[in-house]
Amino acid sequence: MLAVTLALLVGAAVGVLVARRLAARRLTAAVPPAPAAEPAPPVLARRVLEVMSTAAVVLDPADEVVLANSAARRMGVVRGGRVVVDDLRRLARAARRDGEPHTRVVDTRGRLGREPIAVSARVAPLMESGYVALLLEDVTETRRLEAVRRDFVANVSHELKTPIGALTLLAEAVQDAADDPEAIRRFAGRMQHEGIRLGRLVAELIELSRLQGAEPLPSDTVVEVDDVVVEAMDRTRLAAESAGIVVVTGGERGLAVCGSEAQLVTALANLIDNAVAYSSPGTRVAVGIRRREGHVEVSVSDQGIGIPETDLERVFERFYRSDPARSRSTGGTGLGLAIVKHIATNHGGGVSVWSVEGSGSTFTLRLPAAADDTDDSGPHTVDSVAVGPGVDERGTP
Repeated sequence: MLAVTLALLVGAAVGVLVARRLAARRLTAAVPPAPAAEPAPPVLARRVLEVMSTAAVVLDPADEVVLANSAARRMGVVRGGRVVVDDLRRLARAARRDGEPHTRVVDTRGRLGREPIAVSARVAPLMESGYVALLLEDVTETRRLEAVRRDFVANVSHELKTPIGALTLLAEAVQDAADDPEAIRRFAGRMQHEGIRLGRLVAELIELSRLQGAEPLPSDTVVEVDDVVVEAMDRTRLAAESAGIVVVTGGERGLAVCGSEAQLVTALANLIDNAVAYSSPGTRVAVGIRRREGHVEVSVSDQGIGIPETDLERVFERFYRSDPARSRSTGGTGLGLAIVKHIATNHGGGVSVWSVEGSGSTFTLRLPAAADDTDDSGPHTVDSVAVGPGVDERGTP
């Protein structure tokens, strides 16, 4: 591919020179050009370069741009007939001086009005004419993904090390307490807790990896929001009852979105689990549903400890915990909200948070409404339904 591209660049550059000389001769001789039956090879080469996704630039011996395709202009490295990135000009001079290609990743930060990008540049001299060809590819996203992947591996290693280390120590403690049944029961209980935590961490890592793989969603599948809420509340019922927390739901009914019901249930269950984990016994967690501006909003509000303002922008990061001590006691992995964010994004929506420290938090999952459910003729409300200790499925104490 590179050889073909360079050949095209050579042809285009030579074509430009030939065209300029022919034009000069025609002006001197005052002879009108004869119409061509079909495009000349240099013209075809230029047209091919224009439709290429790779940015291509040809510089003359004075570093003036004689050819730049549309991809190069969009990248913003060419302006006013000059290459505006100093590192690229230096790379071109080095290739011209050495007579051989040079390859390097160049940071183009500092361009006015444009975001910084990383460019993979291959610069090669064109024969011995002093002309130089530059092939440029934007690798900003690739570099960002590599950085994310490195951080992810480092975080996973750290998170796995904690429960594995705890299990190892507990196993040694059990071995040393072979003659103490009470100690063995206590250590076994701790081992079970750490084992459950480790299993949950692995399961959520697998789920997050699958979501980040951008698997196609069944976008033509209509999902009833009421069914999602019922299933999510059923999944979290035991945790809420154990914590002495009542989960109530209310708002509009009969709303629908498009996507994966299983993923949406996982997202909402994670939000409810999170609310239960950070609430005090005897408080309520409320799940509200409403339609707004072509979207369905499902909010989960608690009366818990709240989130400090400095942490609000980071709560959806992987492995981030605003209260690490509480997360350890509840078995939290720090991945639940990251999973919610990815599910919402994959469905064309988003998730937001409002919180005041000491006054509770509200997480809102916002999803595009199904095509036949975007009318705003009026809400269809449902009476509040609650589940929790001493409350049946109809909300009756």
